Amino acid sequence: MGEQPDRSGRGIRILLAEDDDSMRAFLQRAIERAGYSVVAVDCGTAALPHLAEGDFDLLLTDIVMPEMDGIELAQRAAQLAPKMRVMFITGFAAVALSKNAGAPEGARVLSKPFHLRELTNEIERILAA
Repeated sequence: MGEQPDRSGRGIRILLAEDDDSMRAFLQRAIERAGYSVVAVDCGTAALPHLAEGDFDLLLTDIVMPEMDGIELAQRAAQLAPKMRVMFITGFAAVALSKNAGAPEGARVLSKPFHLRELTNEIERILAA
């Protein structure tokens, strides 16, 4: 049986890619308050070096971002860190449905707006899967 993540979040590392400054800061604080370690970046291209050098359990990424969107970032992440889980966040449900076809298997989509409890519950679910 696989190792279950620590429910307290200790030792769990999350890479957050979100281009909206206030949303990124808000999500980072909320996820850290839930007990997770978070590295936050403002775009997909900024996330790549962290993926190459870090050991992350989850990539939490917006779908619509400049330079490199979340789908492409997730595809690159699957090559660099194949065991890492992926969760998309988006304010554009239609984009999530049409672009999700290129997402790695097992990726989840959380549509904005969402409650912080929904976010932390989804993080726990995806890490436990």
